[in-house]
Amino acid sequence: MYDSTHGLWIAHCENGPLSIVGKMANRHGLVAGATGTGKTVTLQVMAESFCQAGVPCFMADMKGDLSGISQAGRTSGFIEKRMPEFGIENPQFQSCPVRFYDVFGEQGHPMRCTISQMGPQLLTRILGLTDAQEGVLNIMFRIADERGLLLDDIKDMRACLTYISQHASEYSQVYGNIASVSVGGIQRALLTLENEGADKLFGQPSFDIPRAAEA
Repeated sequence: MYDSTHGLWIAHCENGPLSIVGKMANRHGLVAGATGTGKTVTLQVMAESFCQAGVPCFMADMKGDLSGISQAGRTSGFIEKRMPEFGIENPQFQSCPVRFYDVFGEQGHPMRCTISQMGPQLLTRILGLTDAQEGVLNIMFRIADERGLLLDDIKDMRACLTYISQHASEYSQVYGNIASVSVGGIQRALLTLENEGADKLFGQPSFDIPRAAEA
């Protein structure tokens, strides 16, 4: 619950509501505890409080535990038992506006990014490349930038790798050795990633958190 006087009400203690001052909510935080101690509910309450204050939240919810805030709650025996402790007499249940994102685009809005946005360092880690292969990947990104080549998805990246392999002798004089075996290793790693369904992650339109919050 958001209160303009006390801030964001996230919990309840012996002395009453426990709140966070809105302007201090941009700090790092950790919600920890054993199973069943209320970590998920705490995150739900925080998200609802931010929503009521007009602050959009982006939450990575792999199991769907937090999605309940999209529906208005309802009373139960447990809630009725706790109401006197919180000083609540007539709770007013309401839902929060929620937009679901899905990497596969099957149960929500597609979440995508471009190969260019991912960048060579992160792609190297994802693909598990060697130092030599990472060097070729950096060369590929440099050439793509210089020639204005779009790297939106895996197909674009594969085509760019083929291009630099075919012109290896030309670019090796400027950027260093472009070994065909390294290019082949990257192509195989891309194939593995594609077979695992990661090709759905790359493409347009790319995900933009500020723009999504405004929608």
